[in-house]
Amino acid sequence: MTTVFARVDDRLGEFALRTLDPDVDAALLHAWVTHPKAAFWLMQDADETQVAEEYRRIAEHPHHDAYLGLWRGRPAFLAERYDPAHVELVGRYDHQSGDVGMHFLCAPVDTPVHGFTRAVIGTVMAWLFDDPTTRRVVVEPDVRNTAVHALNAAVGFEVVGPIAKPEKDALLSVCTRAQFQAAERADADRAAATRIEGAPA
Repeated sequence: MTTVFARVDDRLGEFALRTLDPDVDAALLHAWVTHPKAAFWLMQDADETQVAEEYRRIAEHPHHDAYLGLWRGRPAFLAERYDPAHVELVGRYDHQSGDVGMHFLCAPVDTPVHGFTRAVIGTVMAWLFDDPTTRRVVVEPDVRNTAVHALNAAVGFEVVGPIAKPEKDALLSVCTRAQFQAAERADADRAAATRIEGAPA
């Protein structure tokens, strides 16, 4: 399967995205999307066949696609990209040319790795902005998903406001290329300062 993007995080090593195979990856995805920590993914009651069908539908959709994320070569997260003019947000916000919608989900783990989720969303954002036609990334997480709101803010998202969707009340947020780049610089500066402060005298 084809790797479409790779990025090395200074602290955690290589992250990559590859094309998702709905049939080959169905069992893995089922374990992820039905885990209690993935409640906001809204697939808690899906069986493996339903998960495969959903990602087959996405694979065949002209305005929606999904990718498996790898950390150090092993499956670790899921990323979806969509055109909000045709999927999810049609008629629900002020669409602009160059807008790209995004969802991401980290695999459940027994022992969380510090900074991992931040590195994942940074990788997904870098991948989306690697396309020169992308001007803004648009997200619409559940209003109750405070953990994701904090992550979104950390990579430069600006809250637009709540919107009503059929399946949830969502918090619409947008991030420009410049906002993301500024957030990445600030994160790198914080990491460098931490390393300096922790250096032996």
